[in-house]
Amino acid sequence: MAASVATFEPQASAGPRPPVCLLVLGMAGSGKTTFVQVTYMAQRLTGHLHSQGSPPYVISLDPAVHEVPFPANIDIRDTVKYKEVMKQYGLGPNGGIVTSLNLFATRFDQVIKFIEKAQNMSKYVLIDTPGQIEVFTWSASGTIITEALASSFPTVVIYVMDTSRSTNPVTFMSNMLYACSILYKTKLPFIVVMNKTDIIDHSFAVEWMRDFEAFQDALNQETTYVSNLTRSMSLVLDEFYSSLRVVGVSAVLGTGLDELFVQVTSAAEEYEREYRPEYERLKKSLASAQSQQQKEQLERLRKDMGSVALDTGTATDSLSPVLDPSDLILTRGTLDEEDEEVDSDTDDIDHRVTEESHEEPAFQNFMQESMAQYWKRSNK
Repeated sequence: MAASVATFEPQASAGPRPPVCLLVLGMAGSGKTTFVQVTYMAQRLTGHLHSQGSPPYVISLDPAVHEVPFPANIDIRDTVKYKEVMKQYGLGPNGGIVTSLNLFATRFDQVIKFIEKAQNMSKYVLIDTPGQIEVFTWSASGTIITEALASSFPTVVIYVMDTSRSTNPVTFMSNMLYACSILYKTKLPFIVVMNKTDIIDHSFAVEWMRDFEAFQDALNQETTYVSNLTRSMSLVLDEFYSSLRVVGVSAVLGTGLDELFVQVTSAAEEYEREYRPEYERLKKSLASAQSQQQKEQLERLRKDMGSVALDTGTATDSLSPVLDPSDLILTRGTLDEEDEEVDSDTDDIDHRVTEESHEEPAFQNFMQESMAQYWKRSNK
């Protein structure tokens, strides 16, 4: 057990290593939604990591859940009141969840800061998403949250699949198509977790993914009209299967978690090797575009200020160069060269008092000359 645990421990580095974000997704099912599976999955992961001395940082993003069965560091229900959103905007259950996520996504930068502060204490961040997977995966808020996490930390998508409901090859193909769509939507390292292995072992699904003939034999027993479509789609997904990480897990018994974290470590290394350079390139491209936009705005402002100066003719001389707006900011409040020379020679002299001292004797001389001229005219 100790040896297997050591395999997925993050390697030590000179500085604090950013935590690995595990974005847990799952498709809804009839009778017992995948959200229940996901929460039990998160509960087992939490307990497993606590037992290894590495408590995870847990975030719950389901605003409609009645009770969270694991300790959450951040709970969306503390920020957004789901029923109040429904009442205020006149929405149904799904609309209330989408709107609550949209409101929470506007403050997700604060969540990123909380994760950064906790990175010295937690090596993993578990993000539990709503049971209605389409609400998160295909919404604008889900995209914002996913990209915010992926641009700041190594992020891995964990797709939880109900193994007991995938024994039918057509249903299995539907699950795989949905997993493939999420992979291409998120563009992140991807792990398929086949849950409920305590009910049925997941080896049949692994065989279908690796052996095309075995899957075709299972399809031959199907007489529905979609079997031909499923047979064609299996050829399309062959490339998808070749690079897909699959782990069998029982969220109830807690089996398979060691193998899961081995795959998580591999996925995190894949993120650092292939995904992070792309995100860094996008950041640089965005920064370059913003810098170019600022330069264009400054250039337009410079031209506008130059035209105003030429039209009035009072602000600047026609031969004087037009100042750049940045020059105006940098030179604001500074003194002219002549003023600087005066200050450097007579820093301790009050020039206003000195000027008044010169004006007083000049006024007295003027008065004396005026009086002399008055008496001279009077004597005549």
